[in-house]
Amino acid sequence: MFDTMTITKLGGGVLGALLFFLLGNWAAESLYHTAPAAYGDKEPTMGYKISTGGDAPATEEVAEEGPSFEELLAAADPAKGEKVFSKCKACHKLTDGANTTGPHLFGIFDRAIGSVDGFGYSDAVAGLGGNWGVDELNAFIENPKGYAPGTKMSFKGISKPTDRANLITFLQTIGG
Repeated sequence: MFDTMTITKLGGGVLGALLFFLLGNWAAESLYHTAPAAYGDKEPTMGYKISTGGDAPATEEVAEEGPSFEELLAAADPAKGEKVFSKCKACHKLTDGANTTGPHLFGIFDRAIGSVDGFGYSDAVAGLGGNWGVDELNAFIENPKGYAPGTKMSFKGISKPTDRANLITFLQTIGG
């Protein structure tokens, strides 16, 4: 069935492949060797070490935070807020009584939280109490699940303070 020459070729092929992988392993190990014994007491590293200031002593310097939310609100543009509202309009309508996935936002300011007739609020929102104001809307829009843990609202929130200020200014122009 097999003659000796065929068996010799197959054996040579298998041994050649093993030799190839052994040489590849040796080359890779010599280039990227990380054994601690090769570095003495130093910690082995690969690549370049980039200082991030973690080893430097802590300083009292505080980064400038930028304008406050009240300042952003004073400079907010309702037209830009209407563009930001495009993220909300899949679930919320601006027409009085037009509930969809979310409650309508017509006249939301100074309206009791969780009080729109005909909308089934989660217990988390229904139990908040109080009225919707700038501070409440800002906190809720920034992180709905953080403001009302357990809310049915699946939106992740709007992290950019300027966008929230523009949106809140726009909502103040709707109804009420």
